[in-house]
Amino acid sequence: MKKYILLLFTVLLSVACSKDPDIEAHMLDSGLKFDQSIYEPEKFLVSYANPNPNPAEAQRPVLIAIHGYSASTFEWNELRTWAGNRTDFAISQVLMGGHGRDYQTFKEASWKDWRQPIMDEYARLEQAGYQNISFAGSSTGCTLVLEMLANGYFNNRIKPRHLFFVDPNIIASDKNLSLIGVLGPIIGYTEADNTTGEEQYWYHYRPYETLKELRNLLQVVRKELQRGISLPASTTLKVYKSEKDDVTDPVGAVLIYKGVKTSTGQPVDISLIPSDLHVFTRLEHREGPVTAQDRDNQRQVFEDIAARLLQ
Repeated sequence: MKKYILLLFTVLLSVACSKDPDIEAHMLDSGLKFDQSIYEPEKFLVSYANPNPNPAEAQRPVLIAIHGYSASTFEWNELRTWAGNRTDFAISQVLMGGHGRDYQTFKEASWKDWRQPIMDEYARLEQAGYQNISFAGSSTGCTLVLEMLANGYFNNRIKPRHLFFVDPNIIASDKNLSLIGVLGPIIGYTEADNTTGEEQYWYHYRPYETLKELRNLLQVVRKELQRGISLPASTTLKVYKSEKDDVTDPVGAVLIYKGVKTSTGQPVDISLIPSDLHVFTRLEHREGPVTAQDRDNQRQVFEDIAARLLQ
């Protein structure tokens, strides 16, 4: 019996390894559609839009907004739209490494590659003279910022003023992620249930190699949370977490509450949001109707972020 099971496993493995996804032209995966920030970085990144700030501009808050795994800068477009023509703070939308391009580029990128553009934008802003820099992360964007804090990235740099986390990805709701090392070579990839609109901005196919990278990143950050992460003296953290979320387990917010403390040892601020959406601050291209509660949740969080930036 064991012999036949081994034979079946071998056949499945060989089939999976030779199987490529059937990518259609309208998908982000095709390489025919790229994130706009690749072509026009000055429309997304403050370091490109204003590389030589005057003294007043250098003191103006800059918010680096980071999307989640398999997404793109589109995830934070609604914050920029909401901000409109405001000049009291600026938004810098970072495209994670390996994202916003074709399937193969996504497949080959490590989680450290995902992180690199975040560090690059922070370094450019710092070198340009910006003094008031904050982060807004959604899902895995939050995880990468936590890892940067834990690894000492900010030790000899200007400290971030505020960190805003929307539905941080610490524990995946899909427990099969822990098995990706075994199942990955068999399945090759998974498919996302995107809407037609989302297909332009999120990967439809998720190579198992990227899921392994995600699992590895989550393991690294959970270990750091167990050890304890202390925020710099000038840094605050606010977490906004959906009460129901089919992508990130709410227990992750508890781990952040237990594992991250202010420089004086105080707990960080956690708000539970009456929502069942993952990254509830992004409403465009959702499946089904967007409710008044959804819009109110988004508005309240955007207002709260803006108010805290200007404190």
